[in-house]
Amino acid sequence: MRIGVLVSGGGTNLQAIIDAFENDKHVGCEIVTVVSSKNGVYALERAARHGIPATVISRKDFTNLDEFDAALCAHMEHNNVDLIVMAGFLSIVGERLLSKFKNRIINIHPSLLPKFGGKGFYGIKVHEAVLEAGEKQTGATVHYVNEVPDGGEIILQKPIGVLPTDTAESLQKRVMIECEWEILIEAIGKVKERSELR
Repeated sequence: MRIGVLVSGGGTNLQAIIDAFENDKHVGCEIVTVVSSKNGVYALERAARHGIPATVISRKDFTNLDEFDAALCAHMEHNNVDLIVMAGFLSIVGERLLSKFKNRIINIHPSLLPKFGGKGFYGIKVHEAVLEAGEKQTGATVHYVNEVPDGGEIILQKPIGVLPTDTAESLQKRVMIECEWEILIEAIGKVKERSELR
């Protein structure tokens, strides 16, 4: 299964996928391209270190979403990508990519969807909202991507308890290490199984 990973920042989830594949989890999966929405992010360096081709396709380089979407779609098709993994990708994708890769785009979100999902809920903001709401539990979700932000079918979730001492930063780190890295790899395996059963 040829995988394209979309990133916007440090690439910790990208690293988790690279490490899992290098440790022979999900044999038959390969990252063939990494696309960043920004220049100069550490995720690009991570890709380079592991010999994975990487490029920048930035929304601000296009006059509208359709052009950006067409460029993303063309890149993924050119690389014969089977599955797109959004790993901390902060740009909205458009109709062309969604229809061309229907049920072949997954995203990791740092909450137990449908709670704390949708427009405006990303990064540290999610964890701040969890703490403000006085939640006793949070976690991460891997879901299929559709036209509704964070609204696609849920593939996997993993909960963890919110500690009385948690700050947004400590919660973000724990959710990432204890939930995101684990279920993202597991979800890729599930999607691969589903595609083989078709």
